[in-house]
Amino acid sequence: MTATKFAFLGAGNMAAAMVDGLLAQGTVAPADLACLGGGGQTAALLAARTGITLAGSLPALVAGADALVVAFKPQQLAGADPQLATLTAGKLVISVLAGKRPARLAQTFPLARAIVWAMPNTPARIGAGMTPWCSLAPLAPADRATVATLLAALGHAIEIEESLMDTAAAVSASGPAFLFEFAAALRDGGVAGGLPPETAKILAVETVLGAARLLARTGTDPEELRRQVTSPKGMTLAGLGRMEARDFRGTLRETVLAAKARSEEMSRDT
Repeated sequence: MTATKFAFLGAGNMAAAMVDGLLAQGTVAPADLACLGGGGQTAALLAARTGITLAGSLPALVAGADALVVAFKPQQLAGADPQLATLTAGKLVISVLAGKRPARLAQTFPLARAIVWAMPNTPARIGAGMTPWCSLAPLAPADRATVATLLAALGHAIEIEESLMDTAAAVSASGPAFLFEFAAALRDGGVAGGLPPETAKILAVETVLGAARLLARTGTDPEELRRQVTSPKGMTLAGLGRMEARDFRGTLRETVLAAKARSEEMSRDT
């Protein structure tokens, strides 16, 4: 069990996912975690459910922590408490705020010893997340280990260059929404063909789940797995032909690029 103490500023879904993951892995004890929320009850509920500490104030939250996890809403960064500048002196700051680059974070946490920007996705809530991350400056080994410990609680993580974070976020952070839309379309296609809605939903969900597992476990290129499903003059080929005619792959490529462009716009907002 690590001796690292994490403080969570913000107690919404992503903070809860990280707390649950850390505790489930036995990485830390509840006493090593603390949280503080806004005006709502999310922090109190998280603390009551998990046994972690509910901090009574911002100084109390940060004082005993090795790392501060910034998990409030991105638009709240502009109005963050000025005390954070001094309270986080010498601390590791890990932000999961969409569109807030390390240089922008450094304006709020100018004395932090290290600043990390991570972009988890919603499957992190069940420990199946994919998190790209980067840092303002190269990390010391101990800080790198701390980041790895935290992000492992969410699933998989990969360090990438900051210049690629917008694209990475478009693929992995926004990607689940695109996949959910595909699953909904697959379900609707079944309903259009005469299946009862609940049957179509089960078939679509389990097919997406099984195909994703096969892709991950075999390590085979998706094009090759697609070929293995496709028989000459068969029904799969007929369906793929319609997808090609409608430029399915091009549409999805443009979808990712649109998400990337919006991420870039968000990073320019203060």
